[in-house]
Amino acid sequence: MCHRRLTTVPLVLAGLLAGCQVDATPGSHPVPISNAPVPTASAGVPEYVCAATDKILHDGASRLATLATGSGDEVTTGVQRTLADMASQVAAERAAVSDVGLLDALQKISDELAAGAARPDPVAYVNGDFPTVGQKLDGHCDQEPARPPG
Repeated sequence: MCHRRLTTVPLVLAGLLAGCQVDATPGSHPVPISNAPVPTASAGVPEYVCAATDKILHDGASRLATLATGSGDEVTTGVQRTLADMASQVAAERAAVSDVGLLDALQKISDELAAGAARPDPVAYVNGDFPTVGQKLDGHCDQEPARPPG
C-alpha cells in the first residue's frame, strides 16, 4: 500500500472541512482501498489487517466529511464519536496480529485517533494531524505477502 493511497482520502476530507471545493472525479486519484471483504480465514495476516485498517480510516473520513456539513456542538460531538469509534476499531485489529512493527503502528494510530477525539476541538485535529495518521502503516503494509515454498 503506497503512501499516496493512505493520504488521499484524509486530504480530501481536510479540504472539505476547511470549506474548500475538492475535485475528486473518478480516476483523478488512486482508489484508497479495495472494497473486497476481508476473508475471515485470513484475519491477522498483515495484508488483510492493513486493508481493514485502511477501510476504517476511509470510512471514518467519509463520516467526518458528512459531519462537516453541520455546525455547532453537533459537529464537535459527532467528530469526537467518529474518531473514538475509529480508534476502537483500529485497536481491535491488533488482536490477531503477531508482527511487532505492525502492532506498534496500529497502537500509534489508535492512540492518535483517541487523543484527537479527546480534544476540546476535535475538528482542529481533523484539519491538522488526521490526514497523516495512516502514514504510520507505511513500511508495514506495502510488502508482498510471503509465498509458500514450492
